[in-house]
Amino acid sequence: MNRQNQSADKPALIIVDMVKDNLNPDHPFPITPLAMQLISPINTLIDMFRKQAWPVVFSTDAFHEDDFIFRGRMKPHSLAGTRGAEIADGLDYRPEIDTWLPKPRFSAFFQTGLEDILNEQKVTLCAVAGIATNFCILTTVMDALCHDFKVILLEDCTAASPESIHEKMLSIYRRNPLYPLLQIASAKDMNKLLF
Repeated sequence: MNRQNQSADKPALIIVDMVKDNLNPDHPFPITPLAMQLISPINTLIDMFRKQAWPVVFSTDAFHEDDFIFRGRMKPHSLAGTRGAEIADGLDYRPEIDTWLPKPRFSAFFQTGLEDILNEQKVTLCAVAGIATNFCILTTVMDALCHDFKVILLEDCTAASPESIHEKMLSIYRRNPLYPLLQIASAKDMNKLLF
């Protein structure tokens, strides 16, 4: 039985960049083992959101080999239309009820229509999970705020490599002038924050 949402906010779970290329143990990136550890806690959150009929959005890299961002040190990966850009195995993605938005750059909001989708569903708060804390998670969090959504950065459902970068990023935003519009919280804290 669903509990009544006591909060004034309607949340959506935004899961960022948990794609096959990033979670491939045969060709691992430094973040791969850390990202693989996020599958179980993210799936637990997905279940909680579904029980409340709250939106679950998978936002995934869908780059092109000649993209500007590959002119630096980053090598082409998660290319649009390839298996590597698909949602990683093990995540409880259900195409009949979840939203999957491939994105051409870092933020889940960049040229994806996410803002309109969330507004249509009367979402007021984004809970953000996935990788990497210092890039796509941070840009998604900041863009959520720029589009007038409250944000919870889920500290135990996000990761960066090395882990010290993840911790430093969280420490920067634990105390911030936008609180409570921007909060750092654990998945366990979600019950307290949303019910």
